[in-house]
Amino acid sequence: MENSCTYIPYKETGYFSKIVTDYLDHAEKLKPFYQHSPNIEGIKNAITARKNFNTDRNTLVEALRNQYCNIQLNQTQKTNLDLLLNENTFTITTAHQPNIFTGPLYFIYKIVHAIKLAADLKLQLPEYNFVPVYYMGSEDADLEELGQITLDGKKINWKTNQTGAVGRMVVDDNLVKIIDEIKGQIAVNEYGTELCELFYRIYSPGKTIQKATLELVNELFSKYGLIVLIPDNKALKSLFTPIIKKEICDQFSSKILQNTIIELDKNYKVQAKGREINLFYLKDNYREHIEIQEDKFFIHGLNLSFTLNEILEEIEEYPERFSPNVILRGAFQELILPNISFIGGGGELAYWLELKNIFVTTGIPYPVLLLRNSFLMINIKSKLLINNLNIRITDIFKSNYELLNHLVKIHSENQLSLDQPITNFKTEFEQIKSIVSKVDCTLVDHVAALEQNLNTNLAALEKKILKAEKRKFKEQQNQIDKLKSILFPNENLQERVENFSLLYSSMGNKLIDTLYTNSKGLDQLFTVIN
Repeated sequence: MENSCTYIPYKETGYFSKIVTDYLDHAEKLKPFYQHSPNIEGIKNAITARKNFNTDRNTLVEALRNQYCNIQLNQTQKTNLDLLLNENTFTITTAHQPNIFTGPLYFIYKIVHAIKLAADLKLQLPEYNFVPVYYMGSEDADLEELGQITLDGKKINWKTNQTGAVGRMVVDDNLVKIIDEIKGQIAVNEYGTELCELFYRIYSPGKTIQKATLELVNELFSKYGLIVLIPDNKALKSLFTPIIKKEICDQFSSKILQNTIIELDKNYKVQAKGREINLFYLKDNYREHIEIQEDKFFIHGLNLSFTLNEILEEIEEYPERFSPNVILRGAFQELILPNISFIGGGGELAYWLELKNIFVTTGIPYPVLLLRNSFLMINIKSKLLINNLNIRITDIFKSNYELLNHLVKIHSENQLSLDQPITNFKTEFEQIKSIVSKVDCTLVDHVAALEQNLNTNLAALEKKILKAEKRKFKEQQNQIDKLKSILFPNENLQERVENFSLLYSSMGNKLIDTLYTNSKGLDQLFTVIN
C-alpha cells in the first residue's frame, strides 16, 4: 500500500508551545535570543561563522575511530569520518539520551531529520560536505525517564538498582526480560521476531547502555552514513577544560543566564534556570552536583571537597570527571563538532534560546536551530475510522468535544443554530430602542440590558439543543474516542509516547525509508503519514 502525506503548520496542531510557534513565525521579540535564521541564508551564515572557528577535527575523528573500533562501518560512514577532517565539511547534529530501545518515537524522527537535512544541504550547497551526527547524552542520570518504553499503550519499566549516568549502566537480566515482553507483543508481526533478535544481540548482559545504544542506532541508520558520537570521552572533555575552569572560577554561565531569563520571561515560560555551577562531577556510578560554599567546592553525594587549586588540578588530570548540565552541554557539543545546525524538540529549542550569550562569551559559534520533524503515523485501522467518520486529516487534531460538535453540525438533519433568530431579534431591538429613545432616552440602556440578557439565554439554549442532538450520535462518539486514543495516547502526541518497535515490526526497514522520504529538511511542517 502506498503512503500518502498531509503537511500541517505546527501551530494548527495545538500541541506546541507559544515560544516554538513564535520561533517558527520569526517573531520579532524572539530574534535577540538566537544568531541565525532557520533557512538557507541562516545556514550560509553559520558556515561562515564556523569557518572562522578552530575546531579540533583531528581529536574528534580520532575519538570517533576509537569509539567505532569494534563496529563494522560501511563505505558511506568511512567516507564521512574522513570528510570530518576536511575544513569544508560540517555536521548536522541532533542529540538525545540513550533511552532503552530508543524510548519514544521522536528519538527516531530527530535522527531521520538530521540525515535528511544533511542530504538536502549537499544538493543546495554542493561545494560543502554535510555529515549527520547523533550526539548521545549518555551522561544523563534520569533513569526514570530513560529506563522505560511504552508499547501499544503499555508502559514497561527497567527495574535496576544501578545509579549514576545511564550510559555507563550495564545490561542486566531485568533488561533482557523486557525484550521477552516486547517479543510477546510484536512477534506476530512480519518483522517482529527479526527486531527482537536484534535486541537480544545488542542488549547482551554486561554491555554498557551507551555501547548498546550506539550499536542499535548504527544498525538502524548506518546506510545513511550517520555518525554517532558518545561525548563521555577524556580526549574530547580535554578540549572543554578552559570552559570548565572558567565555570569553576567565575560561575559565568549562571550570571549570563539570569540576565537572559529576565528578558525571556517577559513573554515566555522559561525552560531551564540552571544552577550556580552548571557542571556535574562524574565518577564510577555517580553523577553529582558540584556546589560552592565560601572558598571550597563540594560533591556531597561522594563526600568530597576541593579547594580552588585542587579542583583545577582535578580538571586538568581528569577532565572526563566533569559533565556539563543542560546549560553548558550545548557549548561542549558545538566546541567539539564542526556543527552548523542543531535539530531539537520544542523543549530543547526553548532552552537553547536561553543560551546565545553563553556562546558569545565563550566564543563558540551558535548553530542554526531547527525544530525536529514531527510525524503522526496512521495505520489502516485508524484510516478506516477516519473514513467512516468522513472527516479530514486536519480534523483529527480537534478535541473529542470539538470533533463531535463538528460532525453533529455537518450531519444533523435538524437546524441547530439560532444565528438567524438572533439576527432577527437584533433588528427588532434596534426598532425598540428607536421608539423608547423618543419617549425617554434613559430607557435605551434598559433595552440594551434586556437584549444582552436574551442573547445570553439564547446562547445557552443553543448549547442545550446541540447537546440534545449529540445523544443521537453515540456511535460517532465511540468512534472518535477510539480514534483519538490510538493516535493521541493519553491525549499526547503519538511520537512522545509510543516506542518504534510496533511500527517497525510491521514495516521493517521501510519505516525508516518512509520517514526519510517524507522528512522535511528546512521546511518546518508537521507530517501525517497514512
